Amino acid sequence: MKKSFYLKLYFSVFGKLISAIMNLFSLIHKPFMVYGFFNSISKEYNLRTRISSTTKFLQRKNVDIADNVWVWHYSIIDGSAPVKIHEGVQIGAWVGIFTHSSHNAIRMNGDKYFELSVEDRVGYSIDSVEIGAYTFIGASSVILPGVKLGKGCIVGAGSIVNKSFPDYSVISGNPAILTGNTEKIDKFFLRKESNKINYYNI
Repeated sequence: MKKSFYLKLYFSVFGKLISAIMNLFSLIHKPFMVYGFFNSISKEYNLRTRISSTTKFLQRKNVDIADNVWVWHYSIIDGSAPVKIHEGVQIGAWVGIFTHSSHNAIRMNGDKYFELSVEDRVGYSIDSVEIGAYTFIGASSVILPGVKLGKGCIVGAGSIVNKSFPDYSVISGNPAILTGNTEKIDKFFLRKESNKINYYNI
């Protein structure tokens, strides 16, 4: 597989200049919430979606984010494989959503890593991620490739999620395990009839 134009440019005599410009830009990049998000997959502009200016995207073209989503400061969303984030998802600060991993591939392929295509990199892992509607992901959590979370889940802060969980799961830990059910939590609030008006699950 041929190297991309950008990769060739980065490894040319201009590489250090490109790196210096990127580092200088990072010094003036202040966090603020950006309202509105154009979803390049659905071709819709989601006015209720709010994503921090410090959120980093890899391969943004593969990231499908619905309306009314919140992504807080210093999070990263890796679109090396498809990422689908449904309506109403809340993502805390310093969260990582990853669809690829090269921790084995860099060792296995040594200095030939950059020259090989993704398909030819021994030990390279890549898989999609899906986050169900109105799921909450606590700060500093990590979602790993191949994970699918159902709707209405709560992921405790600092959790490492390396497998999928069904709707209404409460999960936490490293690795994350099932610790509860959000439907049971919600029953407390739904005792008051007026609280049912805007409830997502009715």
